[in-house]
Amino acid sequence: MVVARDLIGKYLVREIKGIKKFYKITETESYGDSKDRASHARHGKTERNTPMFGEPGTIYVYFTYGMHWMLNIVCGKKGRPSAVLIRGADGFHGPGRVTKSLKIDRKLNGKILGKKVGLWVEDWNNRKVKNKLKITKTPRVGIDYSGPVWSKKLHRFVLENK
Repeated sequence: MVVARDLIGKYLVREIKGIKKFYKITETESYGDSKDRASHARHGKTERNTPMFGEPGTIYVYFTYGMHWMLNIVCGKKGRPSAVLIRGADGFHGPGRVTKSLKIDRKLNGKILGKKVGLWVEDWNNRKVKNKLKITKTPRVGIDYSGPVWSKKLHRFVLENK
């Protein structure tokens, strides 16, 4: 959860064919290990969720609803699944819109964030700016299947003063 909150206000940088675009991260959700009933890791390691078990900074991209790619950044220790879903960035509300706008698909799945793959995170905020960010915690979106306890946990972070 710490990483999900900390990513708010940082910049997701996407470079394609030498052109860099910068997007302030405005919304995230945190997903944990097998105890988190909303996590893809809730049933252990599978072919789909293998990147979640990788080292911090691993990109985990999966396809959902037969139409959207979802961008996650692995943040747990290697072998201990934990990831942050990027739900919003600079005017793109919804994780499917973020990936579509940044041209992110399964080609990045399992890769490590960095200039080599054309996707990374930068922090341009000094401490004064970071302290002024108003971040709201809410329940995650679309996870009613996880049950009444997990669906109400405040694992979603939203930048209020965009």
